[in-house]
Amino acid sequence: MSKIDDINIELQHMQQQMQTYLQMHWRLFLAEGVFFIILGLCAIVVPQFFTVAIVVFLGWILLFGGIVHVSRAFVFQNMPGFGGWLFMGVLQVIIGLLFVTKPVAGALTLTMLVTVFFALEGIAKISLALMMRPLANWGFILFSGFTALVFALIIWFSWSESAHWLLGLFLGINMVFLGWSLVKISLHHKEQ
Repeated sequence: MSKIDDINIELQHMQQQMQTYLQMHWRLFLAEGVFFIILGLCAIVVPQFFTVAIVVFLGWILLFGGIVHVSRAFVFQNMPGFGGWLFMGVLQVIIGLLFVTKPVAGALTLTMLVTVFFALEGIAKISLALMMRPLANWGFILFSGFTALVFALIIWFSWSESAHWLLGLFLGINMVFLGWSLVKISLHHKEQ
C-alpha cells in the first residue's frame, strides 16, 4: 500500500467520523449557526461599535494577562528566562493600555492583524472544505473560506481609510457566512 492510499483511507475514515458526529449533534451546530448569524448581523448594523469594542476588549485581556506575567516573573525571579517572562508581561501591559486608552489607533493596528487572520482563516476553511468534499454542503465552507480571503484583500487595499469601521463590518459578514454554513450543514444532517 502506498502513502497516497494510506492518506485516502485516513481521509475517508475522518470524513465518516465527521458525518457521524454531525448527525448526532446537528442541533448544537444549528444553534451555533444561528448564534453566529445574530452576532454577525449586530456587527454589520453597528460596525464602528464592534470595531472599538473588539479593540477595547482585547486591550483589557492583554492588560490583565500582562499583569499576571509581570507578577509571576517577580515571584519567581530566580527562574531561568526571567527577562523573557518580564519582557512579555511588560509588552502585554503596554499594548493593553494603548488599546484601552487609544482604541482608534488600536483599531488601525488590529485591522492589519485581522487581515492576516482572515487570510489564514480562509486558507484553513478551504482546506477543511476540501477534506469534507464528499459530504453534503461542503461547498458552503469553501465559499466561507473564499470570502475570508477576499476580505483580507479588501482590508489590505483600503486599510488606512476604513479601519475604524471595516473590521466590525467584515467580522459581522464573516460570522453570518459561517453561521449560514453551519445552519445548512446541520439541517442537512438532521434529515438523515
